[in-house]
Amino acid sequence: MLHLGAVALVMALTPSTYHRANRLATSRYIYASTWQVLPWFTVLTALVSLVIIRIVLVTAQSYGLSRYALEMVVRVLVLELLPLSAAMFAALRAGMAFDAGAMGLARSGMPAGEATAETLRRLRRDLVPQVIANAFSVLSLAMVSSVIVLVLAYLNVYGLSPWGLPDYTRTVGRVFDPTVTLGFVFKTVLFGLAVAVIPSAAILELLRRPRRLRTNVQPGALRLLFVLLLIEASSLAVKYI
Repeated sequence: MLHLGAVALVMALTPSTYHRANRLATSRYIYASTWQVLPWFTVLTALVSLVIIRIVLVTAQSYGLSRYALEMVVRVLVLELLPLSAAMFAALRAGMAFDAGAMGLARSGMPAGEATAETLRRLRRDLVPQVIANAFSVLSLAMVSSVIVLVLAYLNVYGLSPWGLPDYTRTVGRVFDPTVTLGFVFKTVLFGLAVAVIPSAAILELLRRPRRLRTNVQPGALRLLFVLLLIEASSLAVKYI
């Protein structure tokens, strides 16, 4: 997994990788993994976030802690839950596409050597476009939904009045200091890389060990979930411990 990730990064940073075919493949992956799902993912996260915002505000008011409610919403929703949700959604929507095709090759009756060669060919063709597209997808879904949640948080706390903007921007700016902002972007990029690399590494491992192909679990799904939670836990530990 680490080796495949290193190969993907080296290829992504190599100028010769970006020939016409790769650019077209990258644009197709970005369209499929981001633009097609962005509207309804944003609507879904906005609805769920609105419920959470209302719960936090009502609970804070009942304990006389209203001044901390907005900061809590920003820290919990924008910094933690939305990037993790975007990563899991990208994994379910687009990150497994290559691996599903590879599993079809492995189970189609094709000889193991030919299946492995075809999978490697697809991997070389699609790895860098998928890494770029999935990282872009996670970043885009997280950023757009975060902006909408910030707007919803303002409307729930201050209503339509513009007089809350100074206090609101001061609170949000206190949360998003330069260190936290860089950590947020870095964590989201790691989520995107994990979504792109881990399933591909898992399918290559399964093709080398055909006896493990009996399982009906998507290759790399549990490993991907574990890595995403590990990245999130590490981010929390660095920020709050």
